[in-house]
Amino acid sequence: MKLTKKQKVLLDFVAEFSKEHDYSPTFREIMYALGYKSVSTVAKHIDNLVVLGCIVKREGEARSLEVIYESQDSAPKWSELELEIASRESAGTSSAAQEAEILRQALAILRK
Repeated sequence: MKLTKKQKVLLDFVAEFSKEHDYSPTFREIMYALGYKSVSTVAKHIDNLVVLGCIVKREGEARSLEVIYESQDSAPKWSELELEIASRESAGTSSAAQEAEILRQALAILRK
């Protein structure tokens, strides 16, 4: 997936801030750091990154942004699980179906 320049800058900022401080930045901190004039602009960019699978945001929690992946060359963490689930489902055995269900549950946890 190809990110826009602004998406990449915002994603890199959140990742670096989170590494340095052990918590994610607020939307206002992102706004000031990246020179935006409105918090709603930051919210719109964050929402787009959530849809793209780059960031996870927990509603109702402060400082709850989590970067899922940082570069355009890597895939979100759950893409490997999705491939493994598909592989197990195509195997057609009952044990593979059970394993696929366990992986689906892990995927749900990861996406929270």
